[in-house]
Amino acid sequence: ERKRFYQNVSISQGEGGFEINLDHRKLKTPQAKLFTVPSEALAIAVATEWDSQKDTIKFYTMHLTTLCNTALDNPTQRNKTQLIRAAVKFLETDTLCYRVEEPPALAELQKNEWDPVVDWAEKRYNVTIGSSTSILGPNIPASTKETFISHLASYNMWALQGIEFVITQLKSLILSMGLIDRHITVEKAVLLSRLEEEYQIRRWGKVEWAHDYDLCELRARTAAGTLFVHLCSESSTVKHKLLQD
Repeated sequence: ERKRFYQNVSISQGEGGFEINLDHRKLKTPQAKLFTVPSEALAIAVATEWDSQKDTIKFYTMHLTTLCNTALDNPTQRNKTQLIRAAVKFLETDTLCYRVEEPPALAELQKNEWDPVVDWAEKRYNVTIGSSTSILGPNIPASTKETFISHLASYNMWALQGIEFVITQLKSLILSMGLIDRHITVEKAVLLSRLEEEYQIRRWGKVEWAHDYDLCELRARTAAGTLFVHLCSESSTVKHKLLQD
């Protein structure tokens, strides 16, 4: 945390996109690049994060700013193909694909709650995913992976950074795509990703503050990542629709 050093936050349009102004200073990335985002809606959302900081700046609460910094600086120096393959690799260890046999109540809960989402994904993308109780997980067909690779290729680099962020929060490509496609809500996606943990909490009780804190943090990160994807995809989607009309 650091002391808030600015009074007013505003946005302006520059040559490379929309910029964030803290008083009369332009925001920069950790690598000292000009902080420029591709859509006005995203700029407004980031500006709101900075404006909502009080006496001190809590960087760990500013998920949209962090995602923009990652997209601009690309600290891992990955290209679009590498980002897509990293996202699809999560399918091999997807939370929804690993099932338990014991206890029967948890196995039934997984079937009732997870199967409908897996079924939706299989129909939505015309793929086979399946599930398994083996520690090795299900054998995901190569054609399924290729379909997801092709689908993710339709997103720009910024949106892909957000998609990977959401996947790492939920530990599930399936839940992430359901969320980004607006098939399920953030609350539902987070609950399904924590199904076993929530089952254990109901059975054994919870640590007074720790579980609630973890849940709120996961919701905040997941919501920010999803919003980031939508705002980064928005301008190109609007243009595409206008061209079609």
